Amino acid sequence: MLEPRRMAARAAARRMARLLGEDAGETVGWITRDDRAVGPRTRILVVTEGVLTARLVDDPGLDGVGLVIFDEFHERSVPGDVGLALFLLGRQRAEHDARLLVMSATIDATAVAAHLGTAPIVDSPGRTFPVDVLWRPRKRRAPLVPAVVRAVHEALRGSGDVLVFLPGVGEIRAVERELTTELGPDGPTVLPLHGSLPAAEQDAALVERASRRVVLATNIAETSLTVDGITVVVDVGLERRARLDPRTGMTGLHTVPTSKASSEQRAGRAGRLGPGTVIRLWSKAEHAARPPAAPPSITEDDLAPTVLDLARRGLTEPGAVPFLTAPGEAPWTTAVDLLRRLGAVGDDGSATALGLE
Repeated sequence: MLEPRRMAARAAARRMARLLGEDAGETVGWITRDDRAVGPRTRILVVTEGVLTARLVDDPGLDGVGLVIFDEFHERSVPGDVGLALFLLGRQRAEHDARLLVMSATIDATAVAAHLGTAPIVDSPGRTFPVDVLWRPRKRRAPLVPAVVRAVHEALRGSGDVLVFLPGVGEIRAVERELTTELGPDGPTVLPLHGSLPAAEQDAALVERASRRVVLATNIAETSLTVDGITVVVDVGLERRARLDPRTGMTGLHTVPTSKASSEQRAGRAGRLGPGTVIRLWSKAEHAARPPAAPPSITEDDLAPTVLDLARRGLTEPGAVPFLTAPGEAPWTTAVDLLRRLGAVGDDGSATALGLE
């Protein structure tokens, strides 16, 4: 089972293991880039997307694998899209006979099912609680941190823990400093949650504790994780996305408004345990103008790792790979040019000895 982030992979494996009355590493385990919990009896393996992509490049036969699950597929990361395309290519070439399950809360299931060959769609509504939406628009160019602090104070007038969505680590640190000072040692505990934290600190932020918490998170907590005890979400409505500049060949992080689908995912975090509230720091009019969903990363991100992975499989043209969404033409061309200059692919696009290392 694929999870888009390391923290989510560990959390999902631990949750499934607890349901079986076991520890992770027994029936259910995980593998990420940094660590693993796998034993001789492991049958369900939760991995990050890059792990599966590497497996499909090195072992397209998927020896010993009966089912591959793509979880949270609506995030449309590059490794997720590439992993799905390589899985489908392996089926087309009869390299494996593993089954496939694609899961998502917000994606266009009809379009995905059609791409998979009219796969059946299973709808599981689950249990949801109502979430009240409060609009607290921040004035144009107004500083972000004071607006967030005011919204957190409003959120703390109720009960339960508070989850705050911020675009990046810099904003998390700034808000953490302000809130820690204002709330004091006897106030709620302020906890950061982002991908660059040590695993122990990430896991600690997910667990409910005796004192109230204010968890300051990037979009890492948007879909893949459940943060226990949350009843109020404060959402600044911004995220950081990687975009390739074809003129320079460099990828940069850009702060952009979240899509409607992303905003709904964030709001839903307040309604996991019972009725909740989300405080949005933008207006209804701004919300109406936002796109329904973010564009797939494969259309605008750096594709050099993807092009090299495919070249190692003898795939030099994007049209030969069954992508759900075609890669961006400019990122693809930029990636090929870079890899040629590095000597990782030849003039025909195939991997060189260096590229195969």
